[in-house]
Amino acid sequence: MATFAPERRSNRRAGEVGAASVGAMEQTAAARQAERPPLDAESSRWLADLRSGGRTYDEAVERLHSLLLGAARHEVRRRRQSLPSLRGEELEDIALQAADDALVSVLRRLDTYRGLSRFTTWAYKFALLEAAVALRRRAWQGREVTLEPEGWEAFAGARGPVEDSEQAELLTAVRVGIDEALTSHQRKVLLALAVDGVPIDVLADRLGSTRGALYKTLHDARRKLRAHLTEQGLALEGGAS
Repeated sequence: MATFAPERRSNRRAGEVGAASVGAMEQTAAARQAERPPLDAESSRWLADLRSGGRTYDEAVERLHSLLLGAARHEVRRRRQSLPSLRGEELEDIALQAADDALVSVLRRLDTYRGLSRFTTWAYKFALLEAAVALRRRAWQGREVTLEPEGWEAFAGARGPVEDSEQAELLTAVRVGIDEALTSHQRKVLLALAVDGVPIDVLADRLGSTRGALYKTLHDARRKLRAHLTEQGLALEGGAS
């Protein structure tokens, strides 16, 4: 009997720890729920209708799409000067596609709505984002995206001669760090986003990736580059990238 007592005590303690962990998680969830402000009547009605079925759901989706289309049209009109070659029908197509994509995003993320703003305000932002993304993609349609190391050389050369020896040393160290400390994929993403100014949505399309994946790659590349400079006794001041 004494031989197995430690194991029983260990199992009992593990059970107690597990129960405590579950209890803590439940308390955290309850606290988060308590932090959420009460929903206004209109927002509550939107959620109820979009979580229902049948005709109520269909009508709610139609109203939501109309709202999102209005937001997308507003954003397209606001940004139309960036694409002067586009005509009215093309701009309307962009707005319609943005509204469609925003509708899918809103319906997929209903459970993430926390009630910090009115539901319509929360949903409106999806349409603005999708319209902006669509316009950026259209602006870069047909334009070549350089994903080769030569992009850094062109950037460094465009800055002209560097008279400050410390700045020259830093630029050289950055170039070496890009070549030696980063992977090929990290170099491509860093140069395209930080040097060539390619919109992240456009780059994600060209590489068959996602915004989230590219943000992580860019973050990792900057971290490795900063570590490389630190090892060389150099550092980028402040928040410089």
